[in-house]
Amino acid sequence: METAVLFLLLFGLLLIGAPIAIALGLSSVLYIALFSHDSMSSVTIQMFNASQNFTLLAIPFFILASSFMSTGGVARRIVNFAVATVGWVRGGLAMAGVLACMIFAALSGSSPATVVAIGTIAIAAMRQAGYSKEFAAGIIANAGTLGILIPPSIVMVVYAAATNVSVGRMFLAGVIPGIVAGLMLMVTIYFIARKKNLAALPFPSMKVLWTTFAEAAFGMFLIVIILGGIYAGVFTPTEAAAVAAVYACLIALFIYRDMGPLKDKKWRKPGENLIEAVGRNIGLLVLYFFPAFFHRDTRKVLVESGKTTIMLMFIIVNALLFAHTLTAERIPQIITDWMIGAGFNWFTFLIAVNIILLIGGQFMEPSGLLLIVAPVVFPIAIELGVDPIHLGIIMVVNMEIGMITPPIGLNLFVTSGITGMSLVQVVRAAAPFVMVLLVFLVMVTYLPWLSTALPTYMMGPEVIVK
Repeated sequence: METAVLFLLLFGLLLIGAPIAIALGLSSVLYIALFSHDSMSSVTIQMFNASQNFTLLAIPFFILASSFMSTGGVARRIVNFAVATVGWVRGGLAMAGVLACMIFAALSGSSPATVVAIGTIAIAAMRQAGYSKEFAAGIIANAGTLGILIPPSIVMVVYAAATNVSVGRMFLAGVIPGIVAGLMLMVTIYFIARKKNLAALPFPSMKVLWTTFAEAAFGMFLIVIILGGIYAGVFTPTEAAAVAAVYACLIALFIYRDMGPLKDKKWRKPGENLIEAVGRNIGLLVLYFFPAFFHRDTRKVLVESGKTTIMLMFIIVNALLFAHTLTAERIPQIITDWMIGAGFNWFTFLIAVNIILLIGGQFMEPSGLLLIVAPVVFPIAIELGVDPIHLGIIMVVNMEIGMITPPIGLNLFVTSGITGMSLVQVVRAAAPFVMVLLVFLVMVTYLPWLSTALPTYMMGPEVIVK
């Protein structure tokens, strides 16, 4: 009965419109005050301990790196490279949108940021090539969800913090599923393109391929810094996030020059020889190096990323307090005993997890939902022999689908905003591709090697302690 009260408090607060962070924190505090043997001092202790979690420190740095890399120039260069790579296939411009989302996902770790950065450019390009607005919007809304599956992923960091699994393993586990999801979307686009007789672009010359790659290379090198640094043992994931934020700042301000005091200042002016260009740019870098960090564009990025960080961390801290309340009252153990007694095995358990997350994902923000559900289902999964990394990827894929299903699917609102379409139009446009992701979810759920093969190969077998 007391367990039911905790969840009734939580969902009651959500139904009356309370922000998810307030609902999580207030329901936990009220439960502790009214029913728990735990003292009220545990509230302060748990919130302080949650804020000191070293793993969670990666989140603000990844958000900051994403903010710097979300400038139009970075996305534009990635889209150009993607178009040159696959644009010559029938429906290739739409496939390029998916490929660009996959690449940008590996830079940002955020699904909405991927939709905004890539969608703004790719949808306009598809419209100019004769694609319908609905088709273009549906592709980008779905492909943008790869932002939380392809590493580095902020949602994966949240899961790792909530369950004490390795962030490095989670990042590796997302690589193969992310590629498979992207390829499934591309194959679907190809068959639709053949049916609709969509045009293909001319095959690019090697010079075009090299030029577009070289222009995007500085941005894409961030992938090497993050993943290469982690798995070479140079950085922890948190340190890699900090290095990524600094690198992204330097690239945006001084290399691509899409913001800051050097904006629109070309590396080489017409008629300028190489020595003159080098001398002029050295002078510009010396003159504007420190002022660039205080420029209004830089301040704007810092403020916006700070707002996002505060919002997300407030949700996480309150969610971890809720998870502590669940653990202190042995609620996961009670549910585990009941499910095992009811005859659940790993197969039926994963069906139940998917149903819960698919329904919950329609109404809640991914990180908040994950932090509510993970502490409950994680002990059950371990008891039933489900790999915790596999479980994490299943949860992330469910969060993906939740971002493109109404009424609260965040990617739907973002796509609506950048296209000017109504929410209903975006939902209809995204629906065919959502079916592809649902098939992908079944594959990820019941083919665990998709998630576990690469982490096991790179980092050895995982030691699971029940």
